Amino acid sequence: MSNTTPYYHETGKETLVFEQCYNNKLPVLLKGPTGTGKSRFVEYMASKLDKRLITVACHEETSSTDLIGRYIIKGAQTVWIDGPLTQAVKEGAILYLDEIAEARPDVIVAIHPLTDHRRQLYIDKLGEIVQAHPDFMLVASFNPGYQRGFKELKPSTKQRFVAQSFNYPQEKIETEILVNESQIDKSIAKKLVNIANKVRNLTELGLSETVSTRLLVDAAKLIHSGLPKRLSVEVAIIEPLTDDPEIIEALKDLCNLMI
Repeated sequence: MSNTTPYYHETGKETLVFEQCYNNKLPVLLKGPTGTGKSRFVEYMASKLDKRLITVACHEETSSTDLIGRYIIKGAQTVWIDGPLTQAVKEGAILYLDEIAEARPDVIVAIHPLTDHRRQLYIDKLGEIVQAHPDFMLVASFNPGYQRGFKELKPSTKQRFVAQSFNYPQEKIETEILVNESQIDKSIAKKLVNIANKVRNLTELGLSETVSTRLLVDAAKLIHSGLPKRLSVEVAIIEPLTDDPEIIEALKDLCNLMI
């Protein structure tokens, strides 16, 4: 591993599973809520395997053209430019499609031949079939709790991947993550984790997202840099969760009792 390997605290056998999928040329799907370390895990594994990582943050406008490539006009010429998927397939990089369920349906169609024994990419506009480099790996993530209706991944697509679930770490591990990421005092890190677990269990609030490890790290960094603890919790944890004034006040009262 290089000295620039990002910090990642393993919570199960995810590293072993990922390595074996890489060795067996199998695509991987990471499932779990926002901010549970999916993207950090992929960065960590790419560094560990010493492979280039190409990340695409998918959204509702992401199309197969964005991934595969397009013609552009350069001077008096029309030139083909490979997209990130084509680049990864040709050079043997790891391609990470973050929040794949957000992308347009034609993206799923484009990656299908890469997720089975063929490991091929069809480039319609060039009339070409590109055989994937032996080191190419496709990794995708999605948030099953957040997606609604048409944003859900089809079972036929899920079954093309080896899937791993990510969730919030155990208290001890999450505390260690906060200390490592922000150099915050361990006692304060514990209080932040306690706040997170309390809010995560408040299902009656109807929050579409709950407190992620990422939000806790943000709060810890602010506290460590000198911002008051309660203000740090308010702006880094409470405000990003909701716009409802009553829920914000309720969460502030709860958090102020805990830190």
